[in-house]
Amino acid sequence: MIDPVTLAVLKGRLEQIADEMDATLFRTAFNPIIAEAHDASHGLYDAVTGDTLVQGKSGLPIFVGVMAFAVRATIERASHGELADGDVFIFNDPYDGGTHLSDFKLVRPYFHDGRLFCWLASVGHWHDVGGNVPGNYNPVASESFQEGVHIPPVKLVSAGQINNDIVDILKCNSRQPTSLYGDLNGQINALDLGAKRLGELLGEYGAETVAVALAELRAMAARLMRAHIRDLPDGTYSAEDFLDNDGIADQPLKIALDLTIEGDRMVMDFSRSAPPCAGPVNIAKSTAIASCYVALKHVFREVPANAGCLEPVRFVIPESSILAARAPKPVGGYTETILRVIDVVFQALARAAPERVNGCAYGTINALSLAGYRRDGRRWVMFSFFGGGLGGNPESDGLNHGNAPISTATIPPVEILEAAYPVMFTRWALRPDSGGAGRHRGGLGAIYELELLEEQADVFLFGERGRFAPAGVVGGQPGALNRFFYPQAGEIRSPPMASKMVGLSLARGQRVRLETPGGGGYGDPRERSPEAVRRDVRLGYVTRDAARRDYGSDVG
Repeated sequence: MIDPVTLAVLKGRLEQIADEMDATLFRTAFNPIIAEAHDASHGLYDAVTGDTLVQGKSGLPIFVGVMAFAVRATIERASHGELADGDVFIFNDPYDGGTHLSDFKLVRPYFHDGRLFCWLASVGHWHDVGGNVPGNYNPVASESFQEGVHIPPVKLVSAGQINNDIVDILKCNSRQPTSLYGDLNGQINALDLGAKRLGELLGEYGAETVAVALAELRAMAARLMRAHIRDLPDGTYSAEDFLDNDGIADQPLKIALDLTIEGDRMVMDFSRSAPPCAGPVNIAKSTAIASCYVALKHVFREVPANAGCLEPVRFVIPESSILAARAPKPVGGYTETILRVIDVVFQALARAAPERVNGCAYGTINALSLAGYRRDGRRWVMFSFFGGGLGGNPESDGLNHGNAPISTATIPPVEILEAAYPVMFTRWALRPDSGGAGRHRGGLGAIYELELLEEQADVFLFGERGRFAPAGVVGGQPGALNRFFYPQAGEIRSPPMASKMVGLSLARGQRVRLETPGGGGYGDPRERSPEAVRRDVRLGYVTRDAARRDYGSDVG
């Protein structure tokens, strides 16, 4: 046993190690998606199982679950050879390690007094890793080879000595080799710092005491999750939602959940979901499980972020599912599918615990890439994601222009994007009437319009929610649909696939426009106070016509 004060101190110290690793990479990365948007994560993982022990508070929550699978893949690879202090493995396998090819994982064993104590891991979204589309969000990929270079777990560093041949291979497969090199070294430095800080902690408290604390933190998470589940009424609660299409066949794809509560246990059964598809919205089973973790953490916020969260939860995800893809099925648009998984978890739990659950968030990152050549011949690739409205919740309206609920990543600032790339944003504003009506309104989406400043650029968009709006809960209405506009043949058009686009060429001075969804509302709109509706109209969040339609003719 360990006394509560020591446990609390060690919990803070361990989280601080992961937080410092996050901060180190954010400060040193070359790529704005890591440096500004914080699309990365660090943590400590079990020496034997690879299970999550600790994760930083600034990293992406979606990586908590998938990185456990990544570390397990590394453990399997390491079992076939010698393992030494100072080794670092690198890979981006999206099937064993989860997510997609842009997310590179670095995993390092940590030894204390000659024994393996745990693993340290870093993951970051690299700017470009090859493939058919700059930035790697290829909405028409039919196999993973069209999405980027695929690296299995290999030893990048052996006992402190880096293998530069691997570095050269990685740089050769990127349109942005300098950015790749900077991000890679940032991740290596973050692991070095983590090893140093962990050594200081073990030297101060002893390995045995820290190991006991880690075990107790995991047990605490499992106890808390069981208690939360026990508070829910027994029964089966079902929900389903849809992806617009897979980018190749214009057919909706169902994501369905049957969630069963039995005492202090939960079963999440996705058997009714669509089979694997031709296009890049498949995800690996590890990614599906990780997205469920993120959804549950939104609802049960007090549970510590470690593997104990999922101990009382059983997953049913058939191998024949879009949520259990294997190579070489394309998975580049994994973000869109995990957002839909989170949405169906929210919708199912709203039937069991309406007092705890949000309306659905805007449900797409709208991965937008522009790429071309500068006048001096240098290649440039702008990749970014964009915000939208979060769902109304039991206590308040949803956040306007927020980040996707898969992460704590921030939307890259307009100043950074304009400074780094030859574009100018001519509009960056809230989108009126985009939040779903409700007792607590969904947050507003945004309007982004950008103009090309170079001679020519190719444009690619990978989005969702163009045909199936973010749902409200407990009687709340859905948010607005996603919309994208571009110039072609003297007209302003929208993509045939709603929110997915390839093959678009822009000339200097031409603009594209993205209007992102708002969040779903919470509760019956007729229960919203007239004062709140009038305030929305006054601020321009809701037009008078929409206020009369959704909230009643006597207000607005």
